[in-house]
Amino acid sequence: MPKKLPRVAELEALIARHQDLYYNGQPEISDAEFDALWDELSALDPKNPLLARIGADAADGWPKARHLIPMGSQDKASDPESFLAWCAKVAYPEYLVQYKLDGASLELQYEEGRLVRAVTRGDGEIGDDITPNACKMRGVLLRLPEAFSGGVRGEVLMRHEIHAQKYADKANCRNAANGLMKRKDGQGAEDLDFVCYDAAGTVPLDTTPASGELFARDEAALRRQPPFRDELEKLTWLSRMGFETVPLARCATPEAVIAHRARVMDLRASLPFDIDGLVVKGRTIDEADLARARPEGQIAFKFSLEEAVTTLIAVEWSESGANYTPIGIVEPVRLAGTTVQRANLCNTNIISSLGLRLGSRVVITKRGEIIPKIEALVENPPDARPIEAPSRCSCGAFLVDEGTRLYCPNPECPKRGLHRLEKWLDVVGARSFGTTILGRLHASGRVREIADLYSLTPEELAEYDRMGDTLARKILKNLRARTVLGLAEFVAGFDIEGIGELLADKAVKAGFDTLPRLRAASVEELDAVEGFAEITARALRDGLAALASEMDRLLATGEVRIAPPRSGGRLAGKSFCFTGELRSMKRAEAEALVKSLGGEAKSSVTKGLHYLVTNDPGSGSEKNRKAEAYGVAIIDEDAFLALAGGSSASAQGD
Repeated sequence: MPKKLPRVAELEALIARHQDLYYNGQPEISDAEFDALWDELSALDPKNPLLARIGADAADGWPKARHLIPMGSQDKASDPESFLAWCAKVAYPEYLVQYKLDGASLELQYEEGRLVRAVTRGDGEIGDDITPNACKMRGVLLRLPEAFSGGVRGEVLMRHEIHAQKYADKANCRNAANGLMKRKDGQGAEDLDFVCYDAAGTVPLDTTPASGELFARDEAALRRQPPFRDELEKLTWLSRMGFETVPLARCATPEAVIAHRARVMDLRASLPFDIDGLVVKGRTIDEADLARARPEGQIAFKFSLEEAVTTLIAVEWSESGANYTPIGIVEPVRLAGTTVQRANLCNTNIISSLGLRLGSRVVITKRGEIIPKIEALVENPPDARPIEAPSRCSCGAFLVDEGTRLYCPNPECPKRGLHRLEKWLDVVGARSFGTTILGRLHASGRVREIADLYSLTPEELAEYDRMGDTLARKILKNLRARTVLGLAEFVAGFDIEGIGELLADKAVKAGFDTLPRLRAASVEELDAVEGFAEITARALRDGLAALASEMDRLLATGEVRIAPPRSGGRLAGKSFCFTGELRSMKRAEAEALVKSLGGEAKSSVTKGLHYLVTNDPGSGSEKNRKAEAYGVAIIDEDAFLALAGGSSASAQGD
C-alpha cells in the first residue's frame, strides 16, 4: 500500500471535523473555505474514499427515518473552466439553472397528500425525523391539494431580515437555521422558511412504522406513482401544490450559464436568502444517476472567495517598453481576503470581446494572479461610456493595435531602450538597481545601452538622493556578480520582441549554439525550430541584426561573456525548481548553475519535473504539495550541490 502523504492525512482530519460540525448545526468555517480544503484533497488524492462520503447528523433524541429521495452530494465547479469541462461531458441541449441555496436540506414525506414526517439529510440515506419543528416552518405544507405519496426535497433557510432582527449573534443565516431546526423545544422554528426544488412519488405499502423505528425503504415494497416526465414538469407541479420553489433559468449554451452566473453574483446581496452558487442540470430526469452518492448529471457551479462583482470606473494604460497594457480601476471590493481596486484587462481584444465600457458591472477574479483579472461582463448601464485607448506614443509615433497587444513600432523609441536595461538587470539578477535611478540615468543620457551600465562608478551613483557610497558599491557589485551567461540568457536580456529565454533556448538546442551561428540563421531555418513560427523567427533574426552593435559593444567591455556550447553536463536531462531561501547562493544563481551544467531550471512544479529543491520540505507550501502529488523528488540544498558536483555559483564559467 502506498504511503499516505502527511498533508492528505491532515486534510482528511480537517474535512471530517468540519463535516461533522456542518451537519450538526455548528459550522466554524464558510462553505468557500471548506471547498478549498475539499479541492486540495481532490488534487492530492482524487480517489480518497472521504470524497465519496457524506457527513451525518448526530443530534440526540430525534427518531431516525430513511429517505425516499436519495440525498447525495453534488460535484462542483468553482470557476468557468471546470464548469465548461463538465459541460463537455454531459453536452445537454439545454441547461436548467437554479440558485444553490445555502441552508440545511430537508425531505418532506407525504402519504395521500398528508405530511407524515420531515427528515434531515443525515448520511444521505437516514436522517433525523424533526416533523414537529418542520410543521412550524413557513413553506411546509401539512396537506397537499392532491393525494400525492412520496417525497419533496428542499432547503431550510433563514431570511436576512429575520437574522438581523433576532439572531445577529449567530455568524450567518445558515448557522442560525441549522441550530433552530433541531431544537427539542421547537422554539424559533417559526422563523425558518422551507424552499423546495425536487420531488419523487412513491407509495409505501407498509406506512405505519413503530415510533423510533426506521421507515422501511424496501424497493420491492414500493409502488411508483406515474413519474414526472422531466424536470420542468416537476417544478410546475411543485408550484401548483403551493410550495415556494427556487427560481429557474433556462440556458441554451454553457456560455449562457456563465453569463447568468455573473448576473446572479451581482444581485446576490439583494436576495432574501443566502445562496452560494448555482445548480445546473439537464431537463431529462435520470433516476439511476440521482441514486448515486454523487450524481454526474448535475453540478454545483459555486461562487468563490476569489471572485467578486464590482464596477469598472477607469482604465489606465501601463507602459512596459514599447507595449501598452490596460489596467482596470474598479470600485473597491473584497476579494480573497484583500481589498481590490485594480484588475488586469490584458489587451484591447479582451475589452472589445467582453463589451466593456466605463461604468460596466464586471466579474473580477484572483486565481493565482498577482493582479486580479476582469473575467466577465455582468451588464452595461445606460450611462456607460466607451473605453478609449491611447493612439500615440510619447515619442510621437502612432501606436499599432494588433488586438493582443498595443505597442509603439518605433525602434528608436526611448522607452524601448529603458525597458531593455530593466530586462537585462532582471536576467543577471541585479534587482537592487532601483527603477527610479535607472530612469534618471537613462533620461540624462548617461546610460543608454547595456554596456553603459558597466562603466558606472560608485562615486556617480553615490550622488543620487538616499544612495550613499555603501549602497552604490553594493549595487555595482550585484551587477557584476554574473559574468558568464548562457547564450539564451544573453539574447533574452536584450528584450527582443516576443523572444524570451525559453524560446531562445530552443534555437540554441537546435544547433544555433553560438552567437555567430544564431546571427547567421535564416528565417526559414529558425521557422523550422520547434516552438517557432515565421513571425517569431523573423523577430529574432531582425532583432539580432538591429542590436548587433550593442551586443558587440557589451561583449567588448569584458564584463560579460557568453558560455561556450556544452555537450552534456553533470545535470543534462534533469530539471530543477527552487522554492524558499537558499543558504549558499541566491535562487537566480542556483538556476544559472543548473543551466551551466546542462540542466533545466523551472519556475513552477509540473508533471515531469525531476527535483524540487527546498530547505523546508515540511512547509506545506503549494510547490511542496504539488511535488508530493506528482511524485517529484524533494531534495535540500546540500543534496542539490552534491548533484552539481560541489559546484557553486561563483564557479559557473570555469
